[in-house]
Amino acid sequence: MNRPVVVGVDGSPASLAATEQAAHAAVLRGAPLHLVHGYLHPLGYGVPLNPYDLGVPAPSEEAQRMLERTAAELTERWSGLTVQARQVAGGAGATLVEESRRADLVVVGSRGLGGFAGLLLGSVGAQVAAHAHCPVLVVRPDTPAGRPDGPVLVGVDGSPAAGVAADQAAAEAVRRGVPLVLVHVGPTPPERDETEAEQAEAAYRAHAVRLLAEASAAVRADHPDVVLREHPVRAVGVAQGLVEVSATASVLAVGTRGRGGFTGLLLGSVSQAVLQHAHCPVLVAHPYR
Repeated sequence: MNRPVVVGVDGSPASLAATEQAAHAAVLRGAPLHLVHGYLHPLGYGVPLNPYDLGVPAPSEEAQRMLERTAAELTERWSGLTVQARQVAGGAGATLVEESRRADLVVVGSRGLGGFAGLLLGSVGAQVAAHAHCPVLVVRPDTPAGRPDGPVLVGVDGSPAAGVAADQAAAEAVRRGVPLVLVHVGPTPPERDETEAEQAEAAYRAHAVRLLAEASAAVRADHPDVVLREHPVRAVGVAQGLVEVSATASVLAVGTRGRGGFTGLLLGSVSQAVLQHAHCPVLVAHPYR
């Protein structure tokens, strides 16, 4: 089954940046690209009746023209790309989550039309990143491509979610023809006397080496062709360390919830912070369901 790459389009700068990344991803996969615009009933919500009881609203002609124009521009820029465009009655986030059931990848802009100024990750991006049934690539308009020739980076902490992220990041690195860098972020060492500091540093290095070696072995077992590097980092927090190294990357991959995450919280605090502040597109790994 040739699953498509799906991208949410609303005409905003963020969604247009996302379409370029989606087109690139579709070409790399040899997959079709589906442009999807989710729209709500013109009566909206908050009225004392379900507006859909009045019937499913008609697609917008203006939105259809926007979709057709975007599709035409993409097929002109990306040779061999097959593009379909359609409108779907429903909220943008819920529409893309439903589309993710049949997609290989969903691409979404960080903040679309109607988003609050200064809010880097809008409600649609957060909803799709947390609830999708396939991997999600979140693109900010100010960092649409990161460093295209840069490596794919993935944060690893030994958790199952990080293992899924490393597997999907390896596949992405192979497609792009770039190295995969496994990043483990450890805490900045506290002030201690010299002997305690040396012992703590030796213990941390042994832990980081073991964790990275285990992650590397798992990746190589399934992706023998990937060029693999290991990169331990020290930072005040995991999110800060990943954001800092993202400046060198084409894509940064994260799991939905790593070690220490609260049960039931689908998108952990580290992933949320990375989505807000990374210097490149962020791949949120989800197992295909």
